[in-house]
Amino acid sequence: MSTDTPTPDTPPAETPTPAAPTTDRYLAVQRSDEFAGLRRALRGFVFPMTVAFFLWYALYVILSAYARDFMGTKLFGSNINVALVFGLLQFVSTFLIAWLYSRFADRRLDPVADRIRAEIGEVTHEHGPRG
Repeated sequence: MSTDTPTPDTPPAETPTPAAPTTDRYLAVQRSDEFAGLRRALRGFVFPMTVAFFLWYALYVILSAYARDFMGTKLFGSNINVALVFGLLQFVSTFLIAWLYSRFADRRLDPVADRIRAEIGEVTHEHGPRG
């Protein structure tokens, strides 16, 4: 009698691997008008907002460097001056831009991206479950 484990006569059935969407399918989506519109909408928000923020930040830096008297103007009490307010407004503008982007994406980008994703998902489900 042997201590070896018996081997089955037939190998275990392999689980079929799900077929992923092909590269051709992704390229077709990338070339579609819907995807081009999605990219255009994203760029239409991101580029102008980025330029506006950098200009706003550059204004703050330039004023801090070259308009010290203006930036040192006291607004409230003895410690609150224009420079401090401008510095705090940098944070406010950052959060405002993030909030605006979130609203923009919810309304204009996400619905289109979801449609594209669902279209690719349907192709995937035709070939088997995604995994």
